[in-house]
Order: sequence, then structure tokens, then C-alpha cells
Amino acid sequence: MGTVKHILWRLLNIVPVLFVVSALTFLVGRLTPGDPIEAQFARDHTPEQIEAIRASYGLNLPLWEQYVKWVRDLFTAGGGMSIVQNQPVFDILGPNFVNTLILTAAGVVICAVFGVLIGVIAGTAHHRLPDRLAMLLVQAGSNLSVYWFGLILIWIFSLQLGWLPVGGMESRNGGGLGDLLAHLVLPGVSAALISMLVLARFTRLGIIQESHSDYVRTFTSQGVPRRRILGKHIGRNILPAVVNIIGLEIGTLITGVIFVESVFNWPGIGTQLVNAVNGKDYTLIQGGVVLVALCYLLVNLVTDLAVDALNPRLRR
Repeated sequence: MGTVKHILWRLLNIVPVLFVVSALTFLVGRLTPGDPIEAQFARDHTPEQIEAIRASYGLNLPLWEQYVKWVRDLFTAGGGMSIVQNQPVFDILGPNFVNTLILTAAGVVICAVFGVLIGVIAGTAHHRLPDRLAMLLVQAGSNLSVYWFGLILIWIFSLQLGWLPVGGMESRNGGGLGDLLAHLVLPGVSAALISMLVLARFTRLGIIQESHSDYVRTFTSQGVPRRRILGKHIGRNILPAVVNIIGLEIGTLITGVIFVESVFNWPGIGTQLVNAVNGKDYTLIQGGVVLVALCYLLVNLVTDLAVDALNPRLRR
């Protein structure tokens, strides 16, 4: 019963955060220079027709009424109508958001597997050559731009070696799951880079700290194999922290893949948001930002619950 109350309380806490995010997004969009109606319709419509179009979108109302109308449309009208594409916002963003989640999932898998692997190698070989090489990789990679790193991957593995597709989500004729996975490799690695290195650093630090604990010295003196100590005891003790970092990095990946999508021409929500910003499509921008923010908050909620389950001492 206590867990249910905790979940409900956390869900209620999401509401004010979403309110702040939606209000700020709404105000920033409305206060930036430019008129999307003028840009979209001025060439082929009279001023009277333009005003009628503006009224049809509710853009002639006071700001607070526009905000209330938009919030109502989020729940009753598919997020409102896109000014540029003249379709419900969620009908536009839905398929693209699924594509973004696919790319994010690939980035999470790469981040978790290789981040933990690098951290374990470095942590168990502290002050030795593997540790120094791993930390050199972490330091070098942490200073790379995701955008620039993506271009390097394309140049090496697509243009020079020809091993992987340059971009997109599928080949012209389609190729099933294998074709999708081939298109996922480069954008997935590019999206996961920074998060993977952050996870590797925290995993390494956790192993080093636990290795100097009294219980590890006791097990070592009793002749317990190092591999068993690492897997059964050290790994279990650092698991909540690792899960917490992975959860935080999932949120980072959800927002970070937007930039990766533009490099690899991935048909996700990032591409739609870039086009919406260029066309000042208010409703599409607002719907996209709220969707990403909601997903970010839900991931953090699930992560907190997972950490609580792994470490009962944190539940109180």
C-alpha cells in the first residue's frame, strides 16, 4: 500500500513540472519574432483572409486564453492543429516519436553494455594499463561533440569502409529487422557516446571504492575467488547506483538523439521539431516538447522505483 501511495505521489509531482515546461515553451514560442500565419499564407491570401485564418487557430486571443485553449486541445483535440501541416499534432508526432524511442532504446543498450564493461575493466585493473587506456578513452570521448562524432562515424564506416548505411531508417526496398539494425548501429553509437562514458566512469569508481571495503578484505583473506567477490558482492552493492545512472542517462539520450537524428537523417521527432522551429509551428513545437518532457519524467520515476526496489534502505 505504501508503494502505491509513493507512486501516486510521484505521479502527482509530475503535474506541476509539466505545467512549468508547457508554460515556458508556450511563452518562448509566442514571444519570439515572426508570424507563422504571415509566413505560411501571406503570398496567396488577402489580409482579411489571413486574419480569419489566425482567428481559426485562436491566435487572435489574449495569451492566457491561447494557453488554456492549447492545454484543452492536448487532451481533447490531439494536441491541436499544426499550423504548417494542418493536421493534429499527435498524428504527426506519433510515428516519429516511435522512431525516436527505437533509436533511444538502441542507445540505451549500447550505453549500458559497453559503459558497464569499460567501467568493470578499468575498476578491476586500477592503476594498471587497462585502467589507464580506459580512462584515456573516457577523457578523449567526453570532449567530443555528438554531432561531430556522428560525422566521423559516417566518414569511416560508411564512406571509407562501406560497412554500414550512411543514414535513414531503412533501405529503399526495405530489409526487415536486419536492415533496421544496420541503420541503427552508427546513430545508436553516436547517441550513446557521452552517456556510455559517464556510466563507465561511475562504474569504475564504484568498483574501486567497494574493493577497499572491509568485507572485500575479509573475503579475500578467506580465499574467496576475486571473480566471485566481484560478481556476487561488489556488483550487487554498486547495482543501485549503476541503475540510477542509466536511468538519468536515458533521459539525456531522449533529448540528445534529436541532434543525432539530424546527422543521420533519422525520421524521428527531432526532425519534426527542427522543421517546426524553422516554420514557427507553435502547436507542433509545444506538443513535441511536452511529449519529450513527459517521457523524461516517467523514465526518472521508473528509475527511482527500480533503485528503491534494489536498495530497500532508500524506501523510507
